[in-house]
Amino acid sequence: MKKILVAGAGGAPTEGVIHSLLKNPNNYVIGMGSEPTDVILSKAHKKYYVPYANTTEYKDKLLGILNKEKPDLVHFQNDLEIYHASLIRKDIEATGTKTFMPVHSVIDACVHKYKSYQAFKKAGVVVPENIAINTEDDLKKAFKELGNEQGKVWLRDSGIGGGGKGALPTSDYKFAKAWIDHYKGWGAFIAAEMLTPKTVTWLSIWHEGELVVAQTRAREGWTHGNRTISGVTGVTKVGVTVSDDEVTRIAIKAVKAVDPKPNGIFGVDMAYDKNGVPNPTEINISRFFTTVRFFTEAGINFPEIFKNLALGDQINIEKGLINPLQDGLMWVRGMDTEPKLIVKESIEQGIKF
Repeated sequence: MKKILVAGAGGAPTEGVIHSLLKNPNNYVIGMGSEPTDVILSKAHKKYYVPYANTTEYKDKLLGILNKEKPDLVHFQNDLEIYHASLIRKDIEATGTKTFMPVHSVIDACVHKYKSYQAFKKAGVVVPENIAINTEDDLKKAFKELGNEQGKVWLRDSGIGGGGKGALPTSDYKFAKAWIDHYKGWGAFIAAEMLTPKTVTWLSIWHEGELVVAQTRAREGWTHGNRTISGVTGVTKVGVTVSDDEVTRIAIKAVKAVDPKPNGIFGVDMAYDKNGVPNPTEINISRFFTTVRFFTEAGINFPEIFKNLALGDQINIEKGLINPLQDGLMWVRGMDTEPKLIVKESIEQGIKF
């Protein structure tokens, strides 16, 4: 029996991981989270409440759970907790519990989007131009230099957090200034050239510099995207398996740009530019995306592979496996309803038009 502690219990990103781990009856999963009303919904065998990772109480609470439960492995599923847990990984591992994460400098570069942008650009990866917004002059410069044909730029918070945090596409300087004022975001926001709505994610697991497995998924819409100004929520409504050698090449180059010896989970988010080139916009580091259950149900269990690598167990796949799933598998999701795995071409068969 392997005991795994998974953070963020009850939330969609973590429950996909837990669901995948529970496919193996020899896994015992402990969930912990900082939102009691989320934790209570978790499918984990046992559950704990912990304070948020950026509080002074978090470390003692986490170490207390580790010393009590003695899990073989602990895994974190949101940027804030990944960042702060990484800072105390020596204390975590001193309890006898393993972690499987990149070095902290890599985590720092990936959770701070301007730092990863700089790494991509230095490595020659095609990316949209970014400008750090520290002053009103920077914002004026962004509109002057980065605006598209309609004068629009893409604003976003470059700090820790996902889900399109602070994202705003706008051609209105006054609106942009008010937006940054509202978020108290001077020095924290970046502006970028607008890319197209077409996006793709390349999820990968690496072990000590070697690529173990990767799978590409295109996104066909965001859940409740029409409820946000940006159209982005961070919650994929429909995902589709695809394979594209150019996407793979660019994703690997982006990963190597932030880490010459990758170790752990690297999820490269990309959006296509007007020339049809996928541009990396960020790397979701040391965590699986919300729809990781998609791949599990389709036949490749990333969390189980991750766990086995972390614990030195057999992984039952040949290393270097890229896009093992057939193209055109579709994962359809909604709120308060079970997701469904279908073949894209068959979507109209069950619907009367």
